[in-house]
Amino acid sequence: MSARTTARRRTLVAAVGATAALLITAGCTSNEPPEEENTAPAPVAAEGNDEPGEDVVIGFSAPAADHGWMGAITQTAVDTAEQYPDVTLRQAEATNDVNVQISHIEQFINDEVDAIVLLPFDGAALTEVATKAMEAGIPVINVDREFSSPFAARATILGDNYGMGVSAGTYICEQLGDNPDAVVAEIQGIEALPLTQDRSQGFADALADCGLDVDAQVAADFTIQGGETATSNLLQAEPQIDAIWNHDDDQGVGVLAAIENAGRDEFFMVGGAGSLDVMEHIQAGDTPLEATVIYPSTQAADGIKMARLVVQNKNMGDLVSAGVPRTTQLYAPVVTADNVEEYLPIGFES
Repeated sequence: MSARTTARRRTLVAAVGATAALLITAGCTSNEPPEEENTAPAPVAAEGNDEPGEDVVIGFSAPAADHGWMGAITQTAVDTAEQYPDVTLRQAEATNDVNVQISHIEQFINDEVDAIVLLPFDGAALTEVATKAMEAGIPVINVDREFSSPFAARATILGDNYGMGVSAGTYICEQLGDNPDAVVAEIQGIEALPLTQDRSQGFADALADCGLDVDAQVAADFTIQGGETATSNLLQAEPQIDAIWNHDDDQGVGVLAAIENAGRDEFFMVGGAGSLDVMEHIQAGDTPLEATVIYPSTQAADGIKMARLVVQNKNMGDLVSAGVPRTTQLYAPVVTADNVEEYLPIGFES
């Protein structure tokens, strides 16, 4: 066991003992205040979270920015870290090579950073090294792709893939619910991925609630070219469509190109993720796009804030309970022309 780990565990034992002393004192009728040396320091009030505190060195690693959403993940994390004079961000080179990402985390451990924010290329593959970091006394904030062990992270921040499908399906139900014969189509990302399956399941469940179902389904690959090819095939196979849900706004650039090439406009479309391009189309009303469903590209930025709170022993704002929650799942709201201006600041460029 390293000296760092031993010291942190001694601190934890001391804090637990001090908390017990507080409880015993509270149960007594004596008016004497508890002895100061037996009282654990209370977490800093949430209202003071943005006030400078102890210096925090955060290691950050994410996959390569091979599409707009992932690029925004990294940029918002860097921008958020720069807002805090007490945060030093050590950013690993983005990579889709699991072994390279593992080596980056091992380097963070050797450097004894104060916390690690990690969006793993593969959650299962990065679980062992994340656990190693936790055992070294370095809190890990897991972003988006979950580890396979609860011991690998102090806190986890997730988008809501199932909720995306529910939000998209609910919006379509609101528009078509009085037409049981409406034809609904779905353009997935990569069909074999659990996140795609979760999105599709949420979509099907929401449609079923208003008596609709998915009449046509095609899979793309989260790329512009894949979106264009899949949509062209869909439009050739289906002469009449009332609504389309496209899982991903990055591939949506290709989806819109295919729609324009086909000259089709009898349907409306709902996007997914929340790109700036799509939001601007919604605002302008110049395409079939009526809405998109947010899958936050701010998750790693939230991870930076959480890491800072954990290291500085602060609470999360607006919560009464002490400490940072173990799991935070972000909401998947629907963006329409009515509320698009609210979401434009967090839109990412495809």
